[in-house]
Amino acid sequence: MAPKLEIKGLNKRFARTEALRGIDLSLAENEFVSLVGVSGCGKSTLLSIVAGLLDYDEGDILVDGAAMTGPGLDRGVVFQAYTLLPWLTARQNVEFALKAAGHKGAACKRIAAEHLALVRLAKFADAYPHELSGGMKQRVAIARALSYRPKVLLMDEPFGALDAMTRHEMQTLLTRVWETHKLTVLFVTHDVEEAVYLSDRIVAMTVGPGRIKTEFAVNLPRPRTAEIMTTPDFIAVQQRVLATIREDLAGDEH
Repeated sequence: MAPKLEIKGLNKRFARTEALRGIDLSLAENEFVSLVGVSGCGKSTLLSIVAGLLDYDEGDILVDGAAMTGPGLDRGVVFQAYTLLPWLTARQNVEFALKAAGHKGAACKRIAAEHLALVRLAKFADAYPHELSGGMKQRVAIARALSYRPKVLLMDEPFGALDAMTRHEMQTLLTRVWETHKLTVLFVTHDVEEAVYLSDRIVAMTVGPGRIKTEFAVNLPRPRTAEIMTTPDFIAVQQRVLATIREDLAGDEH
């Protein structure tokens, strides 16, 4: 089966700095892949390029075999910053995306309600962003990104600004949503435990310039719950990924 998302020979420079070199990465349909690595290795740059928000110098990006030419509704994006429109309610924020995707009136309302229920925010549909906690705002952002059924969901440190308890709740929610609705996800995180818990595969990047260093298959059973984090198999994967990142940190010190 052809990849859902394919990145081939991708290079990116900023002025005199080579940010990414020779990135080759494919994601299968319904696969959850996390990007990890030291700060400055290009994780967020790569995600922004795939989202169509940054240009690149060489290479190809294909979604379902078609060339990516800029931002598009075939990709949903969730950032660490809460990108909600403050003058719209939670429901209106989701409906705004649906209208952009061509949905009309009653269908917009129905789909928005379904997706707010999916992220357990049905009771807060008429709340404005300033009335919601950080975790709730991010749940609205996830509902909005899922509502128009993108082919690929791109997430850049989506839980990075949340406290530890809320972060774990959001990880559990995302796992449940993904296991229920199955979609292709490219997820950027600096939290290796989070990457192991969520992913089918972890891609470790290295710096100077940003390149793919190695990949790790996460062959842990699903559905996953928090208890899996204490199992020997989980810890073994986590330690292997951490060891790879520590090699780069040690290299920076010399």
